[in-house]
Amino acid sequence: MLFIEYPKCSTCQKARKWLEAQGAAFESRHIKEQNPTAEELKAWREKSGLPLKRFFNTSGMLYRDLGLKDKLPGMSDEEQYTLLATDGMLVKRPILIGDGFVLTGFKESEWAAALQDKT
Repeated sequence: MLFIEYPKCSTCQKARKWLEAQGAAFESRHIKEQNPTAEELKAWREKSGLPLKRFFNTSGMLYRDLGLKDKLPGMSDEEQYTLLATDGMLVKRPILIGDGFVLTGFKESEWAAALQDKT
């Protein structure tokens, strides 16, 4: 599995500890140092079945500073993917990508269900 995180994020730290406690094997990737590409984001969104908006870090400062709450509805999917690929801080985290699933944010029950199906 691929675990995409921002190490200073408390939710990411909680998710990492949870994964380690489950004995899950994963590769970690720092979202700020290695921002997801537009192509990766497209593939993950398709795999997740989630609306594109769920990939935005709507509580982040950058999201607010750019006024994205008002701008996103008028943007095409392509424009949104391009924007997300410009800065890891715009992307919802953590993201867990596994065989057949993509999870955004950390909800223990969702993660447990996804991992249970894979073990």
